[in-house]
Amino acid sequence: MKQDNNQEMFPIVDEQGNIIDAATRGECHDGSKRLHPVVHLHVFNSRGELYLQKRPEWKDIQPGKWDTAVGGHIDLGESTELALKREAKEELGITDFEPELLTTYVFESSREKELVFAYKTTYDGNIAPSDELDGGRFFSLEEIRSKIGAEMFTPNFESEFQKLGF
Repeated sequence: MKQDNNQEMFPIVDEQGNIIDAATRGECHDGSKRLHPVVHLHVFNSRGELYLQKRPEWKDIQPGKWDTAVGGHIDLGESTELALKREAKEELGITDFEPELLTTYVFESSREKELVFAYKTTYDGNIAPSDELDGGRFFSLEEIRSKIGAEMFTPNFESEFQKLGF
């Protein structure tokens, strides 16, 4: 069965994004709350619908839930912009898009603590979800709002969706 690589190395950062250490994925997700950076990309189409990915059942965090179109860890030694482009290509096959930085904030759950760099883009091209995902689709914002709190979405997505006022 497919699973995340718990030995993958992540930078450990302060709340300004300065690298202060490094740790494995397993160490970052074991409840230690080591602050590590991630990128999120909200993909809208020209009709104003928001694309969401479905997390596969084998994921170590929030399996089977709907989540931000693109979300991924920034690798040790990688810039935020390169991580965003890499993750968009890996997860959705998107390479030609103009990201707009919306916000940076700290998200904390019972298992982890992330410094989130949240972006958005408008994209009407082909989207080809990889085998890292369990598919995806566009949702109207009304449909998303009506299902907030119903255990359908990841808590991180719900929090960010509401924070950004979509």
